[in-house]
Amino acid sequence: MSNPFSRWMQRLRGASAAAGERHEKPHVFVKELSPRSRRHLLRHFLALEEKDRLLRFGSKLSDEMVTRYVEGINFERDTVFGVYDRRLRLLGVGHLAFAPKESTRISGATIKPVVAEFGVSVTAAARGLGVGTRLFMRASMRCRNADVDTLYMHCLSSNKVMMHIAKKAGMEIHRDYGEADAYLKIKPANSATVFQEAVEEQVAMLDYIVKANFKALLKWGARVTGIGNDKKDRTPPPPGA
Repeated sequence: MSNPFSRWMQRLRGASAAAGERHEKPHVFVKELSPRSRRHLLRHFLALEEKDRLLRFGSKLSDEMVTRYVEGINFERDTVFGVYDRRLRLLGVGHLAFAPKESTRISGATIKPVVAEFGVSVTAAARGLGVGTRLFMRASMRCRNADVDTLYMHCLSSNKVMMHIAKKAGMEIHRDYGEADAYLKIKPANSATVFQEAVEEQVAMLDYIVKANFKALLKWGARVTGIGNDKKDRTPPPPGA
């Protein structure tokens, strides 16, 4: 006969699964990432299917080159956003890189000294949930509040996710030899946009904390009761992890 705690853990897992089935499109919370998230980022990029890695980086990067990319992200200059699932795996990542306008192919699109380039990746399991769009919206808000008036994307023309986001946002798109450049003019910031971004970050942080605590509770419960010990995270670990 199972003890009361075991039965409670089983009900908790069942309720969580049932909630996931009822809501096909859950709320998407976009959290700003820090250097402490590099391990999560590496797992995300290494787990991307080959075609998705090609679309994200524009070439077939090896695992070693992906690792170098993650290690080389400058969090003091750039901003990286992520969307976590309940198991604290990154479903989507948006990298907002700030650079002098002269270094881009759209230098004539702005009088500001800096433009922002956006790159996004979404796991196959999270397609259709609006993850890429929410990441883009959060990135454009950051540009607005950082006094950057031009958001730029460069990708393969075959990247349907990026093209969909660009068209939906009303970005001006230029195609050339299988590649595409798109840019969006950003409106100036105001007190409402600054407040909105702060609130969204606080909500995303709270969501992350709740998920982290719930995951810790399940791990503790599994150790106590033995329930779920056979259910391992099958996401391939990064090299050296």
